[in-house]
Amino acid sequence: MTDVCDKMSKGLRKIKPYLAMVCLQFGYAGMYIITMVSFKHGMSHWVLSVYRHVVATIFMAPFALVLERKIRPKMTLPIFLRLAVLGFLEPVLDQNLYNMGMKNTSTTFASATVNILPAITFIMAIIFRLETVNLRKIHSIAKVVGTVVTVSGAMVMTLYKGPALQIIKGQAASQHNSSTTDSSEQNWVLGTLMLISSCGGWASFFILQSFTLKMYPAELSMTAWICFLGIFEGAIATFIFERDMSVWSLGFDSRLLACVYSGIVCSGMAYYIQGVVTRERGPVFVTSFSPLCMIITAALGAVVLAEQTHLGSIIGAIIIVCGLYTVVWGKSKDSVNNTIDTTQSEGQELPIKDGTRKGSDIFENIEVNVPGDIKVAGKNVKP
Repeated sequence: MTDVCDKMSKGLRKIKPYLAMVCLQFGYAGMYIITMVSFKHGMSHWVLSVYRHVVATIFMAPFALVLERKIRPKMTLPIFLRLAVLGFLEPVLDQNLYNMGMKNTSTTFASATVNILPAITFIMAIIFRLETVNLRKIHSIAKVVGTVVTVSGAMVMTLYKGPALQIIKGQAASQHNSSTTDSSEQNWVLGTLMLISSCGGWASFFILQSFTLKMYPAELSMTAWICFLGIFEGAIATFIFERDMSVWSLGFDSRLLACVYSGIVCSGMAYYIQGVVTRERGPVFVTSFSPLCMIITAALGAVVLAEQTHLGSIIGAIIIVCGLYTVVWGKSKDSVNNTIDTTQSEGQELPIKDGTRKGSDIFENIEVNVPGDIKVAGKNVKP
């Protein structure tokens, strides 16, 4: 019975990162729908970013203060500066560039463009040596091929529509199509550059978060700090670009729901979950699940809003799932190989007594018993 419980607990520990990232994509899909409704009611994306992180700070700060009071490292200037940059990259830069790019293009194009995030993160991770690629090993080739396949699936969903397959009949699809921005009012080139820059800011956030966790290994506290600093940085940007003070007003409608939902689920919980999984599996593993958000959003749109689903979306979704599985398989083999390498390196260490240090520190405190009961402890002793 004990062996069965141990196997079940080990199995749960292995699948927890996968379940966490899949659930997080459902959370992002819900935010996508709620945010679009709030924009139609006159919500400013600058103000949404500020209020979103006010809610996230209020939600996450108590947990950080209570649960990490004994393990929270001391705050230093280098750590604070990194947290300030993190508070700018995602809460301010990424979110606002994405929303502006979506307004200049279309919602479908914007959600599809986010799928290049795994490729950007993978390239940046290689540059900063967070990922290793050895083309002589199958799992390394799988990571490269899976990333290319995932991006290819996203491009299929973006560029190829095919015949419409309306799953549920209704008027929501026509209403949704009529509410989209007229093509004459859109600047696709500028919008595309904004969306690509948004993905670059988000990928930079994951990379810097991975380095910061090594200096400040307290995920809850780091999340609270990012959200807290994002409030001030986002407010400064809002006062610069929004001169009308009436944009700060909220009512008991979709605007308030968007602030609360996105703050709790997509800022507070998302930053924490991403930090934990990034620390365990790396930033590439985290971002490799982002294409699922587009698939979930398309499915929710077809079922809930009765939107039309095109054949290209289904084909692209299948390609994305295949690429995602390939990347995740390669990452899983990475973790197994790292565990084996660590075990082998530990087995090759010289046996030393308890209380002494390993590595180069061995020679700082040596105790050698030689014939004649002569002891040498860190200095030369003549018999």
